[in-house]
Amino acid sequence: MRELRESVVVITGGSSGIGRGIARAFAGAGATVVVTGRRQEHLDETRDEFAASGLEVDTARVDVTDRDAMASLADDVVARHGRVDVLINNAGIGLTGPVATATGADWDWLIDVNIRGVGNGILAFLPHIRSHGDGGHIVNTSSMGGLVPIVAGLYSMTKAAIIGLSEAMHIELAPDGIGVSVYCPGPVHSNIGAGTAERPSKYGESGYPAPDVSRPGLDRRQPYMSAEEAGERVLQGVLRNDMFILTHPEFKEGLQDRHAAIEQAFPDEPIDAERAAAIPFLTASPFYLPENRNPSPTRPLSAR
Repeated sequence: MRELRESVVVITGGSSGIGRGIARAFAGAGATVVVTGRRQEHLDETRDEFAASGLEVDTARVDVTDRDAMASLADDVVARHGRVDVLINNAGIGLTGPVATATGADWDWLIDVNIRGVGNGILAFLPHIRSHGDGGHIVNTSSMGGLVPIVAGLYSMTKAAIIGLSEAMHIELAPDGIGVSVYCPGPVHSNIGAGTAERPSKYGESGYPAPDVSRPGLDRRQPYMSAEEAGERVLQGVLRNDMFILTHPEFKEGLQDRHAAIEQAFPDEPIDAERAAAIPFLTASPFYLPENRNPSPTRPLSAR
């Protein structure tokens, strides 16, 4: 991928929380940054905040569930800035609760935003990234809830889907010089919980209690990671071309236990050699081998 100072970066859901932290990291590194969001006041706040820090940002009010609007956005970005180099599919909703009490509308909203929204970003921007031949990068925001789905089954379902998608794309697009990372943050000071208070009318009634609109204030009093540090870790992961961008070492032991439980579930029986010889393209990839893994990242200098 070309130098960041010459790159155009598009961040969906970039007008608040983690998305704004990612935008600040890339703008600070000299990239041309375009952020999207559903709320104009958040877009205005982002523009004012960046201007006060001597940073520039372009903004666009777009709903990622609108495929035509996303396609128009991509065309507009190329018309305004000449190209697209990096896409960060960060828009998402944190609708959580028991699977058994979810309504059909809850399923629809989560899937439309957290899965189809990512797909709409890829459909709109990947052709533009490929067109200039200089490579590029795509980051799809998932969650530690996609790797350790202990609570919030529907949310974890959508985030696990993004992990599988991103791993496949990392392998698929490597020959084109396009890196793909899946970003799985733990708890960060953000608006993801309160964002569900603005439920579009087309998604009807929820099976969950109304969201607590005071939650962002409560979250900010918890010892979570700052949005700025979370954003710096995304920048670092893109520069390293990491397949996985993880932020919170507190989850490592639990994730290892989960992986051990999965491994132990394999049948304790000999491998069928004939069957194994017929499906090697399904059972492994060189991208997972030790020699093809990056060393563990360290905390970004700006966050120390």
